[in-house]
Amino acid sequence: MAPRPRKTGSSKVSPAAHQLLDWYDRHARDLPWRISPKARKKGEKADPYKIWLSEIMLQQTTVKTVGPYFLKFVELWPRVEDLAEASSAEVMSAWAGLGYYSRARNLYACAKVVAEQHDGIFPQTEEGLLALPGIGPYTAAAVASIAFDEPAAVMDGNVERVVSRLFAIDTPLPAAKVEIKERLKDLVPQKRPGDFAQATMDLGATLCSPKKPACSLCPWAEECEANAKGIAETLPVKPPKKAKPTRYGSAYWLTDAKGHVLLRTRPPKGLLGGMDEVPGSEWSEHNADPTIDAAPTSASWQRLPGTVTHVFTHFALELTVYTAQAATRGKVKGDWVPLDALAQRALPTVMRKVVAHADPEAAKQFKKKA
Repeated sequence: MAPRPRKTGSSKVSPAAHQLLDWYDRHARDLPWRISPKARKKGEKADPYKIWLSEIMLQQTTVKTVGPYFLKFVELWPRVEDLAEASSAEVMSAWAGLGYYSRARNLYACAKVVAEQHDGIFPQTEEGLLALPGIGPYTAAAVASIAFDEPAAVMDGNVERVVSRLFAIDTPLPAAKVEIKERLKDLVPQKRPGDFAQATMDLGATLCSPKKPACSLCPWAEECEANAKGIAETLPVKPPKKAKPTRYGSAYWLTDAKGHVLLRTRPPKGLLGGMDEVPGSEWSEHNADPTIDAAPTSASWQRLPGTVTHVFTHFALELTVYTAQAATRGKVKGDWVPLDALAQRALPTVMRKVVAHADPEAAKQFKKKA
C-alpha cells in the first residue's frame, strides 16, 4: 500500500483515493447492476443500460427496494432497445409501487431517444448524457463514471455525508453542496474513477451512516476532520424540516356483478401522471365533510370506516373511501378491470392502499407480484 500523503508544511494527513479503493476491493456490496472489483480486474465491463436503469431507480429510493424492480425490468427488457419498444402502459405497470412516477415517464422517453437517435448506444460523456430526457447532473456523472470510467464527481446523499465529515464542512445544506462538490472533485482519481464513485457511496451506506457512524472501521478515519473533532454525527448540517400540509379527498370503489372494478388513468403530466387510479375527488387542503359529489356515477354509495393515509414528498394525503355496486355499467368513464387482474395495472402505492381498504382479498395479489 502506498504511503498516506500529507499536506506540505502541515501535520494534517490528507485523504487519498487509494485508501478507499483498497477498502472497496475487500468490502464492495454485491449489487445486481454492479461489476465487482474482482470481475472488473478480469476485464468485465459495466453495462451502461443497467447502470443508467439502476441510477434512475435509486433516486430517492433505497437499494433494498430497488433490487426486485431492477431485476424485473432487466428480465422484461434486457436492452434499452427492448425497453423503447414496450408500451408506456407496460412500463408504468412494471414501475407501479416504486414511487416518484415521473422517473418512469422520463425513463421511457430516454430509452426511446437512445434507441432511435443513438442506435441504442448511450453517450459516454457527462455533457452527452445531460442532453437525454430525465438525466440530471447527478445521473450524468454517475453513468459517465461507473459505466465509462470518466473522472466525474458523483455526489448523492451518501457521498455528501462522507465528504462533509471528511473535511468538517459545517455550512448548512443545501448551501454546502458547492463546497462539498469542489472537495470531492479533488479526491476523484484518474484511475478507477467508477470504482471510486461506488466506493464513496458504499462507505456512506455502510460505515459513514447518518447516526452512530462506524468511524473505527473507516479507511479514512485518520484523515477525517469530523472524526478528529468528535462531531461526525452532527454533519452534514441540515435545515429544519418544514411541516407538511395535509390534503383531503375521496375515492370511489365501484364494482359490478361480474367481479370487475372501475379504474381510470390519470393525466399524463403532474403527480402520478399516467398511472391508474380508483376514481376520486380533487385533493384539497380544506378538510370538509366527505361527500359523494365527485362519484363517477349515481349508486348506493356506502362510506367505509376509517381513512387511507399516504405521505408524498411535499404533503400528506387522507382519503375517505366509498363503495358501491353498479347495477349496469352504463356510460361510466373508465376501464372495468377484473378484480384478480389489478396487479397487472399501473396502480401507485396510494391506490394500492385504497384497494386494500376497500377489498383486502383483492389486495393480496400485490404481495404475490412483489
